[in-house]
Amino acid sequence: MLATIRDAANVPARICSMHIRAMAVFPFVVLCLLAQTASNGGIHVDNLDRTCKPCDDFWRFANGSWIDKNPIPAAFQSWGPSQVMARANRERLQTILETAREQRSAPAGSTQRELGDFYASCMDTATIDARGSAPLKADFDRIDAIRTRGDLVAALAHFQRASRPFLANNGQVVGLFRLTSGIDPKDPSRVTARLVERDSAGRTPSSIFSMPDRDYYLNTDAKSQEIRRQFLEHAAKLLTLSGTAEGTAAIQARKVLDFEIAVAGSVLKNADRRDPERTYHLMDLAELRALAPNFDWRLLLREAGLTESVPVNVAEPELLKKASQQAAEVALDDWKIWLHWRVLKLASQYLAKPFADEDFRFDRTVLAGITEPLARWETCAQIIDRDLPDPLGEAYVAKYFPPASKARMSQLVENIRAAMREELEKSDWMQPETKSRAIEKLNALKVQIGYPDKWGDFSKVNISRTGFYENVRNAWEHGQLYEWSKIGKPVSYNDWAMTAPTVNAYSNSVEVKIVFPAGYLQPPYFDPTGDDAANYAGIGTTIGHEMGHQFDDSGSKFDATGRLQDWWTTQDRQLFDQRASCVVDQFNSIDVGDGLRHNGRLVLGEALGDLGGATIAYRAYRRSLTGKPEHTIDGYTPDQRFFIAFAQKWGTQSRPEAMRLQLSTDNHPLSKYRANATLANMPEFQKAFHCVRGDAMMRPPDQQCRLW
Repeated sequence: MLATIRDAANVPARICSMHIRAMAVFPFVVLCLLAQTASNGGIHVDNLDRTCKPCDDFWRFANGSWIDKNPIPAAFQSWGPSQVMARANRERLQTILETAREQRSAPAGSTQRELGDFYASCMDTATIDARGSAPLKADFDRIDAIRTRGDLVAALAHFQRASRPFLANNGQVVGLFRLTSGIDPKDPSRVTARLVERDSAGRTPSSIFSMPDRDYYLNTDAKSQEIRRQFLEHAAKLLTLSGTAEGTAAIQARKVLDFEIAVAGSVLKNADRRDPERTYHLMDLAELRALAPNFDWRLLLREAGLTESVPVNVAEPELLKKASQQAAEVALDDWKIWLHWRVLKLASQYLAKPFADEDFRFDRTVLAGITEPLARWETCAQIIDRDLPDPLGEAYVAKYFPPASKARMSQLVENIRAAMREELEKSDWMQPETKSRAIEKLNALKVQIGYPDKWGDFSKVNISRTGFYENVRNAWEHGQLYEWSKIGKPVSYNDWAMTAPTVNAYSNSVEVKIVFPAGYLQPPYFDPTGDDAANYAGIGTTIGHEMGHQFDDSGSKFDATGRLQDWWTTQDRQLFDQRASCVVDQFNSIDVGDGLRHNGRLVLGEALGDLGGATIAYRAYRRSLTGKPEHTIDGYTPDQRFFIAFAQKWGTQSRPEAMRLQLSTDNHPLSKYRANATLANMPEFQKAFHCVRGDAMMRPPDQQCRLW
């Protein structure tokens, strides 16, 4: 996926030097002014730091002035173009939701009524605070009633219904695995059941853990130990708030941490999870029982409305074996403590202020460095965007995404596809057989722009005006039941992994499709009437990036039908791996400060996407200039404007805590290196800015990474 901006949502505006405080007060006015400050060459010259030489640190040169004048707002872990777009986009959603809230006479079950009631329940903090932890009583009672191992397994099956959806990479579950659905990678004509630990992207937060990733439990460095100490304080505080005596809460917090540490070692590392072969183990009921005999698999399948003959793809067999061991060996009282904790942890941000504040303190301040929560309306807009994605997305698209944008985007996609086809055809290292199959896959690639072809039906979700937590839970259950309902049915390519207002894009290899939500198709990334330099550097590199994911170290293992099988010649696969290893070595070698480095294997797919996307988009841009006069604007040539616009796309700064979190858990490089590391491999950039050997932005020619 594209970012972290594989992120968030939008407004027709560009970024320029300004003070954040002004945006907080007059966001739409400011953003309209920002839209006017871009030069007619499509770049923001006011953002440049001209004291920094382009060949020393191009990211700083392109963005330094804006970064200096725009410190990260207290409510954000990072700040840059995508976050500005996302915040402004939430204001658009607020407009829709406030209007819906006022229309109390809308018919029950209608989109207006659902959106309005959900928003009203979220904004009614007085009612939320008055209820304390009372909304959790039924779940706590269910856990307290556990007397036998059979009761435990039944409770775990029951809690599968209340799993938070994977949409927007934030799936959570009360249990040690999640039962969901997915296209069978080795038979992409069918949908099977899946048992997973987290979503396929491997992004945070983790599905089964209370901290972001397995390594937070296992690393022995001082920072990791300090985070675990603070986690103990956090767990004890939440448990105390829920009614547990203070001394007992501290003991229970220790048991929670020990329980999760015991499980962590059985979970795949993020980099290993990127290999689709490592997460494919299709099993029948007998094989499931042999692997994990201490779960009642018939009961779980029955809970999901599935037959016993349904094939199940087990993503992580070692985790399932460990979960089965825990079910048999861990004392029931300890299991009940952990289940109490997990219910509380997943719910705390939706409960009374003391719970939400403590959840924020650990998850957002300790882990990400954020010191102030979003405004309540922003939080509510985010939650409803996630939990009622199609009703809110449909309203958003109708109001803010004109047909002309979709038409122009379609044209750009085909221009980039043609440029990539040409690159594949010209490749001097691929054998004709592999090249032909690569082009076949490129031609078969489905492109979905703006919004799904068909909106989902959310009319049966039970939404009330006063039960905020229940609304959230009901939406989760609706999503989970929908996932289960797809198992055994014909494959539909309509469902999206992102909402329409999201500022991001993604690629799905088993569906052989790429998706560009309406929320991303806004300036500064995309302007239907804007300068070609900015459009090809913004949305063009994103299109190339997402197309490139179909051919990266993971996507290249799927053929033109989405089947997981090797379609490369042995020689070509070896040559591909050599080229990919160049990028791994490059990112492993980058010291980002405090001795921290990227994990080259973890970020490989995104780094390849960035490099391939920039290369392909540049080629398409040059072709678009054929026969046209090449004007210098604001002192910069067309090529220079392209590369400046590309770097300004990545003009995001992050807090130290957020950087550490991203380096540990995220498969996307830090924004600075998505610009600098990519361009350091491009002779076209070095020629445009007259970089020479020895400059930081010019890797020695024999070390420059190229894919095609």
